[in-house]
Amino acid sequence: MKTLLLFFLLIFAFGFFAQAQTKIDLTGTWTVDVQTDMGSGNPTFVLKQEGEKITGTYSGSLGDSQVTGTLKGNVLHLEFSIQGNRITYDGTATESSISGKVNLADMASGTFSGKRKS
Repeated sequence: MKTLLLFFLLIFAFGFFAQAQTKIDLTGTWTVDVQTDMGSGNPTFVLKQEGEKITGTYSGSLGDSQVTGTLKGNVLHLEFSIQGNRITYDGTATESSISGKVNLADMASGTFSGKRKS
């Protein structure tokens, strides 16, 4: 019985530490390639992550704006407003890349992919 309990405790501890080691932190500068049905662009995001919460700035062809968002596991959501128009980026993340779909205030949509700037 003790051996079985010890076995399960070891498996739990290993799973906990393995999950902790794979945590993604998006803090830093990101260069992004955006492709939409209304054109393309290459904005820069400067992000700061605290837990699941993300804050930062967007700078690109739409202008400059404050960004808020979340990263839950590897699921990314970023949003900001330009002249009252809500822009959203939804996708996935790794330590070195982000990608997914972008919605430009329901006026245009497309895809994005980005890399952490060295």
